[in-house]
Amino acid sequence: MIRSMFTAINGLFVQQTFMDVVSDNLANVNTPGFKSSFVSFKDQFAQQMKSGAAPSPDGLIGGSNPTQVGLGVNVGAVATRFTQGPLQDTGRDLDLAIQGDGFFVYTDGTAQYYSRDGSLAIDADGYLVNSGTGDRVLGWRADGTGAIDTGNRLEGVSIPIDATLSRITSNTTIVGNLDATEAFPSAGVVHTATLGLYDSLGVLHAVPIQFRRTSALEWSWNVENSGLPGSTGTGSGTLTFDGDTGQLTGFTSAITNADGDAVINVVGSDGSTSPFPVAVDFSDVTMLASRSTATLAAQDGLAAGNLTSFKISANTGEIYGVYSNGLERVFGQLAMALFVNPSGLTRLGNNRYVQGLNSGDARIGAAGTGGRGKVTSGYTEGSNTDMSREFASMILAQRGFQANSRVITTSDEMLQELVNLKR
Repeated sequence: MIRSMFTAINGLFVQQTFMDVVSDNLANVNTPGFKSSFVSFKDQFAQQMKSGAAPSPDGLIGGSNPTQVGLGVNVGAVATRFTQGPLQDTGRDLDLAIQGDGFFVYTDGTAQYYSRDGSLAIDADGYLVNSGTGDRVLGWRADGTGAIDTGNRLEGVSIPIDATLSRITSNTTIVGNLDATEAFPSAGVVHTATLGLYDSLGVLHAVPIQFRRTSALEWSWNVENSGLPGSTGTGSGTLTFDGDTGQLTGFTSAITNADGDAVINVVGSDGSTSPFPVAVDFSDVTMLASRSTATLAAQDGLAAGNLTSFKISANTGEIYGVYSNGLERVFGQLAMALFVNPSGLTRLGNNRYVQGLNSGDARIGAAGTGGRGKVTSGYTEGSNTDMSREFASMILAQRGFQANSRVITTSDEMLQELVNLKR
């Protein structure tokens, strides 16, 4: 009788643990990135009342089974379900969700943490941090050219709020007409087209190109150093036209690039002694009986622009800055950790985990590589708690608790009957 009471008490304790896990799952049903837990049970050791016996060697006496009385139940494990949670649209570019396996990597300056919670914000120093804990998210910064080496050490990813960005001119297009009625060889300058070109600092250079008719079907072009600020350049050549159609049939240039394009060299304002080359496309210039109108139609340089916003690339976790001049530049990339056994991680609270003894080492890499999931911007991952399953588990825990309580009540009544035998 006493044994049954102690067994039932142990059962109450285990069912209470079961209920604790269910209540924790339900309490975190709206926690971003939360992973629900489940309980597995195992029986206690059994008290042996009689050992078993093997059959006799002569086969005349059969064997007997052992007689054992179980002593209750224990909690086998409380494990975590790392199944995918639902993606919830937040409309914030800084909210991130992982589709697949992996964890974001955070640090508070002293330790490294792992989390599925991708709710990010920017702190006063321009670093991307978890909006709930303030932990800095880790990744890799891009170098001056925008290249990212995922083999480098992890560091906090910052947004250069006051950054500016320009683009040097490398290609230009000249369109328009050169007057076929112009006398030749021309005595002076026939037509001047001024090119507005940007150097590496975003400074605009006014570079004049002068056109002179040298023969019936040929014009020369030459970069004129006017002496104006930012107008120093070199380059010259000829343009040849078809006499019947007035279309360009060929060109020459004192300087050409690897593709054979005509090139002019412009001295920039960045202090460099080497001028920057600019390819010039003359293919749309004509020679017809109309006034000369050749002019700059397009160039790919941009003046300096300020950072206006930034975005996080879907799938890869790359962070791009968007500038007022329309340029985009990559700042860095978020890191992602993968574990052989994520259930071996130690749960700390605040949606954070740390590496455990049985989790394996963190395998750090970029999203979408090596079995790691992809990053989705504008969403957070919701809790993977299944309410219907948790309510069913709640009923099981309640009924198990009631059953063990009834065992205690019944055992007590039996003991009371035993005590009453002396009366």
